Amino acid sequence: EEEDGKDDWEDSDSGDEWDADSDASGPKLDALEQRLKQTSIDDSDDDEDLIEKEKRLERERLAKLGKERAERERIEAEKLAELRAMEEEENKQLLLLAQKREEGKKRRLEQEKANLEARTRDDLRCPIVVIMGHVDTGKTKLLDKIRKTNVQEGEAGGITQQIGATYFEKKTLLAQTEKLNETEKFNLTLPGMLVIDTPGHESFTNLRSRGSSLCDVAILVVDLMHGLEQQTIESLTMLRKRGTPFVVALNKIDRCYDWKTCKDTPIRDALKVQAEGTVQEFRSRADSAKLQLQEQGVNSNIYWEMGDEDWTNSDFVPLVPTSAITGEGVQDILLLLCQIAQRKLWRQLMWCANLQATVLEVKAIDGLGMTVDVLVVNGYLREGDKAVFCTLDGPVVAEIRGLLTPPPSREMRVKSEYIHHKEIKGALGVKLIGNGLEKVMAGTPVMVVGEYDEEEDIKQEVMSDLSRLQDKLSTDKKGVMVQASTLGALEALLQFLREETKPPIPVSAIGIGTIHKRDVTKISIMNEKGCPEYATILAFDVPVERDAREQANEVNVRIFTADIIYHLFDQFTRFMEQLTEKRREDAAGIAVFPSIVKILPQHVFNQKDPIIVGVEVVEGILKIGTPLCVPALGGLNVGVVTSIECNGREQETAKKGSSVAIKIVNETNPTITYGRQFDASHSLYSQLSRASIDALKLHFKDKLENEDWRLVVKLKKVFNII
Repeated sequence: EEEDGKDDWEDSDSGDEWDADSDASGPKLDALEQRLKQTSIDDSDDDEDLIEKEKRLERERLAKLGKERAERERIEAEKLAELRAMEEEENKQLLLLAQKREEGKKRRLEQEKANLEARTRDDLRCPIVVIMGHVDTGKTKLLDKIRKTNVQEGEAGGITQQIGATYFEKKTLLAQTEKLNETEKFNLTLPGMLVIDTPGHESFTNLRSRGSSLCDVAILVVDLMHGLEQQTIESLTMLRKRGTPFVVALNKIDRCYDWKTCKDTPIRDALKVQAEGTVQEFRSRADSAKLQLQEQGVNSNIYWEMGDEDWTNSDFVPLVPTSAITGEGVQDILLLLCQIAQRKLWRQLMWCANLQATVLEVKAIDGLGMTVDVLVVNGYLREGDKAVFCTLDGPVVAEIRGLLTPPPSREMRVKSEYIHHKEIKGALGVKLIGNGLEKVMAGTPVMVVGEYDEEEDIKQEVMSDLSRLQDKLSTDKKGVMVQASTLGALEALLQFLREETKPPIPVSAIGIGTIHKRDVTKISIMNEKGCPEYATILAFDVPVERDAREQANEVNVRIFTADIIYHLFDQFTRFMEQLTEKRREDAAGIAVFPSIVKILPQHVFNQKDPIIVGVEVVEGILKIGTPLCVPALGGLNVGVVTSIECNGREQETAKKGSSVAIKIVNETNPTITYGRQFDASHSLYSQLSRASIDALKLHFKDKLENEDWRLVVKLKKVFNII
């Protein structure tokens, strides 16, 4: 029963089996171990896989980069090769072009040489005559008399503003000189005569230079009543520098006392009917002109009193008395020019097939568009020719669509019916019609691309003169806008504003022709740049569109218009003076003139506010409105000068050395008293500040002398102004 009474757990079989068999490897345990092993192998495999993957990816990335780089290098190499090939091709083309240009130039020069050798004395061209002289000597009137027209009245103020060219046919010359030729018996072989009337005023020097560089022979008009004037001397210098032969027209002979008019007669016939006193006056005035010419180094004589020796001496100048109003002596001058041309100048007048043409003017004409006035000296111009012109933007090639000339003995400036031509032979003034001629510059050559010419060679040749002209048209960053009807006038106006005005007027923009809204907008930027005085358009001989005027009023732009250059200058100068005056008034409250005054103790009239004392101005300029102080007393503010009197008369200023009575008012400290806070032992100084000195420099620079500026420097130290 005891055995039965044992607990189940005490049974031998029920011992700790797990303990007894703890070292045995049971299947469960094996399975567990196996699983654990597998897990660790899997983990290490995973680690290895990740590293491998990263390595693989890196290899792939590098391989891809390598391929991309190789592709880039290949493309770059291809591009480089392509560029080199293009460069080589370009160089080859340039070389070919230069070669062709050189060949073209060589052919052109050979052709020109052959043309020069082919000239003959039997085929003369028209001599080009230029009329020069001082303003108002009667140049255009003289030309009008020969032409029997009236350009002068069509010109502003009777002053020539543009170069005009007039062609006289041979029959006109024969008809005009008929009476004189009865005695002279001169055989006229010239085909005609081309006369350029150059503007007379100083500002047209460049136009006059251009006129005289084109001419073969000149007429220098001298006013018999006034003798040689500034411009006459200038013209004389120009002619002699260029070696141009000339005759002197002693004009206005009809102004001699008691002159009897003999309309359009030779001058010797006219002198025969004059009273002895009139002839004597003419003689004395002519002698005086001869003397003045001699002072300029020119030997001259009345032309019919010149001996054969004088004629052969090229330095001797013939004098021809004329009257542009009544026409005496006009025949003489014409015949004399023809004689000089045929006897002395025939070598340079032999007509040559080489085209020699110069642009005189560029002008927009209603119905024709932009036209170019060209003076053809030698050679031919034909309709349909490919002409090359010079502009600031490079050469312009245009087909000549039309060749127009005014009727003979009419000027290119005068509006009359034009005659159309298929071909023009020099020397002649002609108006060209073509496309893209807006920017063609006056004074530049015109060339034609011939059958065997290289266009590039002609372009290069045409542009060679531009560098000289470009300097004239350079513009400033700040300045007014200048607009003119023609380039010649624009050049003249620019020169006038830059060289002949004191101080020069800066120009920031230029234009030709009508003033449009866009021009106003362009110059209005000067207001934003802080230069409102330059928001101005100086318009010379050009119309202004209505909407441009309205726009100008809105954006505060002034448009000054005139058809005489000096009027334009006067208007602008007047405006600048008013502006300066207004600015001075505005700055008067800030600007303080430097002064040191000494109180005269025997002339103290009122010690309390307003203090009235007699003072002597020791240095500088004392003005009404000057604040005075005593630096010796820590800059004690004495007050402001409200009036200055000298001998009972009120005055605005008192200069160094003068003794005056002054009234001083002190609004900030009315209790200030002479004799208490300050007395005659203290000098009174103008109270300067940095702002007042700046205002002085800006608006009153010309009102102060050098010693006043020295005083400003001295006072700067007194008041510690930096």
